[in-house]
Amino acid sequence: MRYLTAGESHGPQLTTIIEGLPSLLPISIEKINHDLKRRQGGHGRGRRMQIETDTADIVGGVRHGKTLGSPLALVVKNDDWKHWTKIMGVEPLEEGVNPEDIKRQISRPRPGHADLVGGMKYGHRDLRNVLERSSARETTVRVAVGAIAKLLLAELDIHIIAHVIEIGGVRADTTLAAGKTVAEIREIVENDPCYCLDPEASKKMVEMIDATKEAGDTIGGVVEVIVEGMPAGVGSYVHYDRKLDAKLAAAMLSINAFKGVEFGEGFEMARLKGSQVHDEIVWDEEHGYTRTTNRLGGLEGGMSTGMPIVVRGVMKPIPTLYKPLQSVDIETKEAFEASIERSDSSAVPAASVVAEHVIAWEIASAILDQFHGDQLPQLQAQITAHRQYTKEF
Repeated sequence: MRYLTAGESHGPQLTTIIEGLPSLLPISIEKINHDLKRRQGGHGRGRRMQIETDTADIVGGVRHGKTLGSPLALVVKNDDWKHWTKIMGVEPLEEGVNPEDIKRQISRPRPGHADLVGGMKYGHRDLRNVLERSSARETTVRVAVGAIAKLLLAELDIHIIAHVIEIGGVRADTTLAAGKTVAEIREIVENDPCYCLDPEASKKMVEMIDATKEAGDTIGGVVEVIVEGMPAGVGSYVHYDRKLDAKLAAAMLSINAFKGVEFGEGFEMARLKGSQVHDEIVWDEEHGYTRTTNRLGGLEGGMSTGMPIVVRGVMKPIPTLYKPLQSVDIETKEAFEASIERSDSSAVPAASVVAEHVIAWEIASAILDQFHGDQLPQLQAQITAHRQYTKEF
């Protein structure tokens, strides 16, 4: 599968075309819109979330609630576009209008953003041309894409959830996820203001976010994604670019402001002995091959082991501050405080939703790379047969 997105933060809409979905996949707009709403939630979100109410419109590739096998086209309209039609218009400027007279031009790049380097790369003197596309607003449509991937995975009995395990140094009890199903985790997470499993930690996270907002600053955190029901042997050890963990890592790091990724015990493995890291293998007639632990996060040699896949990402503090950092005006070369755009004091809860969906896409894509997927029933039959084969191997 593959997809592309198009659109700017304050443009008329965000657009995506997905190619490679099997036919006969039931599509639920309600479930897609539910996940879009989750992305807009979470404690610490800014004013933009009060302006937009994100909903998806499917404009191609689906008929009577099921995919056709042809490309699926989806759009999410920007409600705020009506206030930006002249500033972000597609049409050429009227004769005699100086581009420098257009409102909201930006010549002062914000530290930590794509502004300055993006302007250098594409030759933009108005750095709004950079920030409009580099904005995390683009992740809206990627959540919609991931929501469709989750619909496919659910048909294959593969389920996925993300939750927040740290914000601003406040860390949740990560053992609370042990023994819980994805459905049980989702029930808790979707009813928590920080999308966290640990209610005591969540209260402290809320306090930390509020204090940070009051100070005009921002904070980051860590999110965890869990994939349940993944068949063993998806991915490959044969070539570097077919390793599943490499694809998942790239997906996680493609999210705005994410700077690190780990699987299972992750960086803690650097401080452990081999006997404390590797997962011993057992077998029984009911379950087939399993591991006594899951320290490697459900992945060995670039392939899924059949255990839950556990991947975490670290998000840096958002670089748009209401207490702006020093920068340099690209026109005058004088020192100034960077421009202020609408911002969140913490977007970690929302970012966990984005992480859930970009990982869902990569999992679904890896499944379709390995199994024939023109029609959903064919794909389901192959997955069932593969699970039986790996159980008896």
